[in-house]
Amino acid sequence: MRYTDIHSLKELIRNIEGLDRAYLLLYKENSDLSICAMKNIENAAKENPDIKIFKADVAKVRDIHPKYLITSVPALITFEKGEFKNLIKGCNESPYYKSIFESLYSYSNEGSEGKPAKSVTVYSTPSCSWCNTLKTHLRKNGIHFRDVDVSRDPSAAEDLVRRTGQQGVPQTDINGEIIVGFDKTRINRLLEIAG
Repeated sequence: MRYTDIHSLKELIRNIEGLDRAYLLLYKENSDLSICAMKNIENAAKENPDIKIFKADVAKVRDIHPKYLITSVPALITFEKGEFKNLIKGCNESPYYKSIFESLYSYSNEGSEGKPAKSVTVYSTPSCSWCNTLKTHLRKNGIHFRDVDVSRDPSAAEDLVRRTGQQGVPQTDINGEIIVGFDKTRINRLLEIAG
């Protein structure tokens, strides 16, 4: 895996157009956290040379982070079919990044032991620590889910408030049943996760 340097928003858009999935690491040169994120992302991606990861130094490229409302780096942006999908802040461990590369937008048609897979959607925001805890829990247990960033999708946020009467995140939709907050016991029961 090798990063591709990006020098402008226009160049980024041109490069991710037509790709099913792409990632952009916004970083600051010589920042310990940025160096940590870069190293762990490289380790996570080395088994899959087809992953498209771009990088841009926010000290040199000034038009990308305002576009995506990013106020701190390092930040890994995920794109699907050229569209913004998610934001992962800070330096995370390699297994966490690996789970993102392998399963963030993949969906299984069949669950364990031939049972139909459950439909799981997590409504979250990038700055919500409980949202990240919930998503990490799902990934660790091999649960495929769709992540909806309600801070970037006003219609999803409105729909969520209409359905639940709640504005807070995380909220998880498991086969139509909404769980507000990170209720680990209930989530484990509905998804048949042991412990």
